[in-house]
Amino acid sequence: MAVTNNSAVNSEVDVLVIGSGTGMAAALAAHEQGLKVLVVEKTEYVGGSTALSGGGVWVPANPVLTAAGSTDTIEQGLTYAESVVADSAPKPRWTSAIEHGPAAIAMLQRTTPLNFMWSRGYSDYHPENPGGHAIGRTIEANPFDASVLGDQRRFLRPTGLSAPVPMPITSVDYRWMNLFARMPMQGVPRIARRVLQGIGGKVVGREYMAGGQALAAGMFAGVVRAGIPVWTEAGLEELIVDGGRVTGAVIRQRGETVTVSARKGVILATGGFDHDLAWRHKYQSARLGEWSLGNPGNTGDGIKAATTAGASTALMDQAWWFPAVAPLPGSAPIVLLAERSLPGSFIVNQTGARFINESTDYMSFGQHLLAAERGGDPIEKMWIVFDQEYRDSYVFAAGLFPRMPIPQEWYDAGIAFTGNSPEELATAMGVPAETFRGTLARFNRMAGAGIDSQFGRGDSAYDRYYGDPTVSPNPNLRPLRGKPLYAVEIVLSDLGTCGGITADERGRALTPGGEIIEGLYAIGNAAANAYGATYPGAGATIGQGITLGYVAARDAAGLLG
Repeated sequence: MAVTNNSAVNSEVDVLVIGSGTGMAAALAAHEQGLKVLVVEKTEYVGGSTALSGGGVWVPANPVLTAAGSTDTIEQGLTYAESVVADSAPKPRWTSAIEHGPAAIAMLQRTTPLNFMWSRGYSDYHPENPGGHAIGRTIEANPFDASVLGDQRRFLRPTGLSAPVPMPITSVDYRWMNLFARMPMQGVPRIARRVLQGIGGKVVGREYMAGGQALAAGMFAGVVRAGIPVWTEAGLEELIVDGGRVTGAVIRQRGETVTVSARKGVILATGGFDHDLAWRHKYQSARLGEWSLGNPGNTGDGIKAATTAGASTALMDQAWWFPAVAPLPGSAPIVLLAERSLPGSFIVNQTGARFINESTDYMSFGQHLLAAERGGDPIEKMWIVFDQEYRDSYVFAAGLFPRMPIPQEWYDAGIAFTGNSPEELATAMGVPAETFRGTLARFNRMAGAGIDSQFGRGDSAYDRYYGDPTVSPNPNLRPLRGKPLYAVEIVLSDLGTCGGITADERGRALTPGGEIIEGLYAIGNAAANAYGATYPGAGATIGQGITLGYVAARDAAGLLG
């Protein structure tokens, strides 16, 4: 059995994995090949940003899809990737992420107690592109009983959100539970089932979890079962380079440093630079606040160490952007996913005008904002605007259930506003009343006709996935009517950065001249996104982390030539 949080000592292993999110997949793949593996984790918890995520895994034509009846193929996946990635990433890299994906998922099925399901209907983010699938390619873990971790359970990273009662909510559950007031026949049974599973599990000593926590817990259970040691509170100080080859790393744990030699390679799975605000301002935008939802330990350690060892970087301006409710003092932002697609709402900027298809995928949303800023027309402020019918119909910001009032503390903090007329709301928000009134009138005309001729909201199958099927002809559009009206401030948050170490199709780190740095691999958000400046579908970040971790481990084992 793995020993977690044991004291770091000078060691020699075959493969050193630094980071315990999708790095655990790399560790499992290396162990399966008979290699001696060590995982080190900077924070006190195992799971990384994976444990904080929705837990989706985007891997075309994987065995879970095939078993569930999907007709997806590797060829279709490659066609789709080529259409969305274009020249924003090297073709061999995204090709590798797709071609090895099915084998990587099969490896997890062999080496962990995880069971996966197809999130059927969760559309690719650009389904109209060649090879795109409106029915989706995303899989996720079935609710997982974390009690199998035994005394190692305490090391699993806690979730960023918690339900009022124990209930493991999958992404498919989330969609219908968000609509339970509108479609009780679909939503209420799902709520009841998950409450019963959560509370009933507690009664018999089981702890069911879903989403990213389930995925992280399942991989951790595989690591524990394999006897792979994990050091927590053990951060990377520097890489050891001998004759141009990375041969190990210096690790600091609770003020003490040790040396770990790695005969076959070091795999950096340290995440991005989510919480290095100086780098965020340098590479991305000076307007960003401390709004990232990535693992708190992600401060770019792996990227910095790799560049010192001679690696190059790419895509440093990119992140898995995610619009979110502006945080209350001392709190984190709350992501807005379905909320932006549901009818009876729209988003405006500081001029009182719409500026985007609100339902677009979250990465594209953020990219649009940064492009506007770089073009000299920044989005300085933004709000989601909605009416009372919207508030009475849908869950908002994870914890506000239909008909619940917006908390007074939101108004007190200046992130929520209300008014009985467009002019009154605009004045409260501090935007030009005439422009806002015109925006609302134009939106209502388009929504009444069911066609957003301005930004195309509802044109894509992805938009419609999070819409309201009871609203026609467009599940994303309905005129705002009655009073009062509401506005809640939005900020640009993210799930982590996705620019970093330049790596090849095997995950091997590269120099600025394109030479391979022997013995050094980079995966997940420590590496430049295999899909370039795009997000192909829900879970593409985790999918490529798992897959290229699997590939890197097999390369270290000498199985790829």
